[in-house]
Amino acid sequence: MTNEFLRSRETTSMTPGLPADFRAFHQLHRKAYIDRAVVYLGNHADAEEAVDAAFEQLLRCWPKVLTMENPAAYAWKVMKNRAVDLARARNRGPALLDNATFETALLRDAVDPIAVLEESLNLYQAIKKLPERQQDVVILLHCRGYSVAETATHLGITEAGVRSTARYARRRLQQLLAKEDR
Repeated sequence: MTNEFLRSRETTSMTPGLPADFRAFHQLHRKAYIDRAVVYLGNHADAEEAVDAAFEQLLRCWPKVLTMENPAAYAWKVMKNRAVDLARARNRGPALLDNATFETALLRDAVDPIAVLEESLNLYQAIKKLPERQQDVVILLHCRGYSVAETATHLGITEAGVRSTARYARRRLQQLLAKEDR
C-alpha cells in the first residue's frame, strides 16, 4: 500500500494509515522532485524510482524530519542523493541537462534550429558548471518554469534566497558563456 501511495499523484484520500502531513508533503513536492531528477537521470522512469526511494526514506524517519529546522531542504537533499545513488547503481553518470536541450520549444519554431541547438548546448553545459544550489534554482525556475515562490518551497529556502541565487547564477552564466564566445 505504501509503494502504491508513493507512486501516485493524487494522494489526498489514499492510504489513511500514513500521516496526513506526510501525504500533504508528498503531494506538494513529488512533481518538482521528479522534474529535477529527470534532468539528472535523463528519463522519467528512473526519476520516479529515485523520488519514490527518497519518499520511502523520508517516511521511515518522518517524525524526525518534522523536528528539523528545514524539512523541505532536508527532503530535497535526500531526493538528490537517491538520484545520484540510482545513477551509480546503473553505472551511469549524470545526464544533467543534455536531454533537456532536445525538449526546448524554441527548436520547433526556430528559423535555424541548428543554431538554437548549439546555443542551447552551450547554455546547458554552462549550467552544469554552476554550484549545486545555483543549478537547482536555474533548473526549477528557468528550465522547468516554476515560480520563485514554488522554487523556494521545494528547495526549502526563502523567496529572497531564490532571487539572489538566480541573480548570481545569471552573472556566472554570462561569464561562462562569454568565455565560450572567445
